Amino acid sequence: MTQEKTSVLQVRDLRIQYGTPAGAVRAVDGIDFELYSGETLGLVGESGCGKSTAVMGILQLVSPPGQIVGGEVLLSGQNLLDLSERDVRRLRWQKLSLIPQGAMNSLNPTMKVCDQIKDVIIEHTGERNRGKLRERALELLSMVGLPARTYNMFPHELSGGMKQRVCIAIAIALNPTVIIADESTSALDVIVQRVVAQTLLDVKERLGVSMIMIGHDMGLMSQMVDRIVVMYAGKIVEIASVDELFAHPKHPYTQLMIDAVPSLKEHKPLKIIEGITHDPRHPPPGCIFHLRCPFVMDRCIREAPAMQSTSDMQRVACHLYDKETQEEARQSNV
Repeated sequence: MTQEKTSVLQVRDLRIQYGTPAGAVRAVDGIDFELYSGETLGLVGESGCGKSTAVMGILQLVSPPGQIVGGEVLLSGQNLLDLSERDVRRLRWQKLSLIPQGAMNSLNPTMKVCDQIKDVIIEHTGERNRGKLRERALELLSMVGLPARTYNMFPHELSGGMKQRVCIAIAIALNPTVIIADESTSALDVIVQRVVAQTLLDVKERLGVSMIMIGHDMGLMSQMVDRIVVMYAGKIVEIASVDELFAHPKHPYTQLMIDAVPSLKEHKPLKIIEGITHDPRHPPPGCIFHLRCPFVMDRCIREAPAMQSTSDMQRVACHLYDKETQEEARQSNV
């Protein structure tokens, strides 16, 4: 008997746009997904697809001229978009925590590592006992694999990988329910990437938290996550378990992204996704990907595909898997 999964975070019809003199940019255009208890969920797509904006919306950290214009973000059943800024601040770090993309820009260069960790604990718990704060800061640094000497160091004295692990330590300081890692390894060399990625997995297992990992490296995602959400131009085009996605990718965009990953086993030229993303102020009619899709049909230009299930673990927004399209293909082969 299959054990029913418990959903800890649900995103429903989330829409975020940025106002410009030439019109609104639809950065996130009606996305739906959920995160289960103890799961690591990957959110992938090329730069500008809206994945980082989506998590900023979840955390209610979208800055003007950005604006959340619709949807729901349910954390353990509570809609975060209905809460005041004060109430959301109370939830951050304790329930929902962010590991930012740029560790260099996230850490205060004028403060020691220990003071930056303590600030979070003091601000959200009121704890001011120096002994307890020091003990907790050292414990957190040890959890992310940093030596005790890091405690009294400034950010400029640390390597890129060490800075990123300090950001992880800060993010887990209050044992949150959900951790969001926004391209935490993107600015690091491949060796350090592996160290930071393993630190994330170790922390997740030790704390038993749920995690959303944002990135564009499909190869790294294949080793890190349980399920993958593929985004393109503000929309979700495919959701699947990592095994299902790499074994049987459905959406043409997903297929092209996987084919762009170098392989040590197969010597073949890498495929390139032709063309560029459309002007986000003026999305095309029909399928959002039809301007770059190698399998585009007349129907794709006229009608936007609905998200549909192709298996228990996979959903895709593509006309290739509509019953109508498959029936037409069957008739043409008769």
